[in-house]
Amino acid sequence: MPSAAGSVDRRALVAELAGAVGARHTRTDADSLAPLLVDERGRYHGEAIAAVWPADTASVATVVRLCAAAGVAVVPQGGNTGLCGGATPRRKAPSVVLSLRRMREVRHIDRLGRSITVGAGATVAEVADAAASAGMLFPLSFGAEGTAQIGGALSTNAGGTNVLRYGSARAFTLGLEVVLADGRVARLGRGLRKDNTGYDLKHLFVGSEGTLGVICEATLALYPLPRQRATAMATVAGPAESIELLARLQEAADGRVSTCEWMSPTTRRLACEPPGGARDPFGGGPESLILVELTSGRAGDETHRLLEEVLAEALEAGIIGDAAVADSSAAAERLWQVREAPPAAEKRAGGSIKHDLALQPARAPEFVERAVAAVGAVLPGVQINAFGHLGDGNIHFNLLAPKGEAPEVLFDKERPLTAAVFDAAEALGGSFSAEHGIGQRWRHELARRKHPVALDLMHRIKATLDPEGILNPGKVL
Repeated sequence: MPSAAGSVDRRALVAELAGAVGARHTRTDADSLAPLLVDERGRYHGEAIAAVWPADTASVATVVRLCAAAGVAVVPQGGNTGLCGGATPRRKAPSVVLSLRRMREVRHIDRLGRSITVGAGATVAEVADAAASAGMLFPLSFGAEGTAQIGGALSTNAGGTNVLRYGSARAFTLGLEVVLADGRVARLGRGLRKDNTGYDLKHLFVGSEGTLGVICEATLALYPLPRQRATAMATVAGPAESIELLARLQEAADGRVSTCEWMSPTTRRLACEPPGGARDPFGGGPESLILVELTSGRAGDETHRLLEEVLAEALEAGIIGDAAVADSSAAAERLWQVREAPPAAEKRAGGSIKHDLALQPARAPEFVERAVAAVGAVLPGVQINAFGHLGDGNIHFNLLAPKGEAPEVLFDKERPLTAAVFDAAEALGGSFSAEHGIGQRWRHELARRKHPVALDLMHRIKATLDPEGILNPGKVL
């Protein structure tokens, strides 16, 4: 385990770190450290001896070796956009924050093999832009993509809006370069689509939140750039009708459904309330909304016609109440603004209790019904901002204080509210963490809810790869 705070020769360690990465890229002053010591939501605050910004894998390895020798924890940090405190160091524990931001270069694009190799500090948006410039698609997409870095996205197995068609971050990962807790560099996978030479170790590090190794480089799969994109929004009574529409689209569209996003009535209202910029295409109403998008690599407009046909049939069958099909990229962007507005609206409302659940899509409607009843019994009048990637079963079930009540009324009930939500998901075979990870926030829930054999295996893997507990302690396990 990392040393006690008082036993570390901080001055000596900082001097060694400066020698490894340069004095300009080793900081100990409060102003430089402050934004690195708090998570995106302001829930977790930590302490650090220093922060370093290495430029390459060899420098990362040296930093890890120096910290291990000093008994100081290494906390890898990407864009610091996580929602569970996974990149925030702990208090009263000697730590060094290791930022990957300087390692942001695009190192290779293989057009024939459809892959891209990048440094872990490149943002998700930068990788997508580089892929697009080569005429290909990197499909990982979520709200923080302009700030979130690839290393962090892989470390949390990020999902987003395109999982339905392309999978989560793990599905794109063809190879990794990882610094281990003892400073050795592991090169796992070689960008090959097929490689059966033993255990596929790279997948141990995807979703491990920096607790098993520091991801420094990634080779990621690319896909054909869509030449057609058809986007529409419809009103639905609830998630059950959304699932029925999705089933019809999947049957008709032959794998072209990229997105299926459901928004509850509260989400709809919050997204379109001033001062937010989203505009309800139907002028408001009490129904839920569903946003769907189809993409195709073929030229033409048959995807747009197909979407209109399925929506017309769904309207006649009473599955949807109304529909708006985007007739331009600007119109599609306006529909997406409705889906992307809720996080900012929650902040304006005084904050929320966020839950990130995964269920089999067919069970999502029953989960929503059960969870609504369960949280209402704990806190009558609680506002339920439920939305998410319904196509892959990922529901964000966020709670706001009852109208007219202070946020403290909500947060005072956080534990029983969260237990009610997680119990509802677990009873239906779901998971309490779909794409946000575990971090500090949910580690005790993991200990309580994970199958004991699986949990034991996780502890054994951690003890093997990081026996001294140097890498991102206090997270996940």
